[in-house]
Amino acid sequence: MDKKTGRLRRAKRTRAKIRELGVERLCIFRTPRHIYAQLIGTSGTNVIASVSTLDKDVKANVSNGGNISAASAVGKMIADKAKAAGVSKVAFDRSGFKYHGRVKALAEAARENGLEF
Repeated sequence: MDKKTGRLRRAKRTRAKIRELGVERLCIFRTPRHIYAQLIGTSGTNVIASVSTLDKDVKANVSNGGNISAASAVGKMIADKAKAAGVSKVAFDRSGFKYHGRVKALAEAARENGLEF
């Protein structure tokens, strides 16, 4: 089993549990250069809000998209967009990535700005 297969297996298990809970999920994806966050509805088919380091607002505030400060900026923006859409409670879907570094920074920034998970 390679790295990607193991990550996707972990993600599958997490998403099955989130589906049982029936709440919106904050799904993240990271690459070496960027980090992406999507707020997905309870059905799992509609995207309520999305933010990444490629967005103009975030790109203007950060110099490098692949570091902790960029992840914090994305977390803050996704929390603001979620509040604007009327969502306050979500399940955090880390997509099989370890909860440390950029993933942790994004989650903590989202929590600080009003999202509950």
